[in-house]
Amino acid sequence: MLTIFVGNLPPETREGELRELFAQHGTVRSLRMVADVFSGACRGIGFIEMEGHEARAAIGALNGKLFNGRALKVEQERPRERRGSG
Repeated sequence: MLTIFVGNLPPETREGELRELFAQHGTVRSLRMVADVFSGACRGIGFIEMEGHEARAAIGALNGKLFNGRALKVEQERPRERRGSG
């Protein structure tokens, strides 16, 4: 199972349309979009879990693809770097 980072999503993006876009490349196991607390609008990023080979196919096909007027940034999620001194 791989987690895919999706960036540069338009604010009007809905979960269903993002799931449909990635489902063209395999089974979407989970999907989480980061939304603004007050407006509920998409904050521009999301995380999708798919099987490894399906995730790699989706990354290859969708990175840089226009989605509602914006070029998507699609890559395998990297572990967050630790911040602070201690």
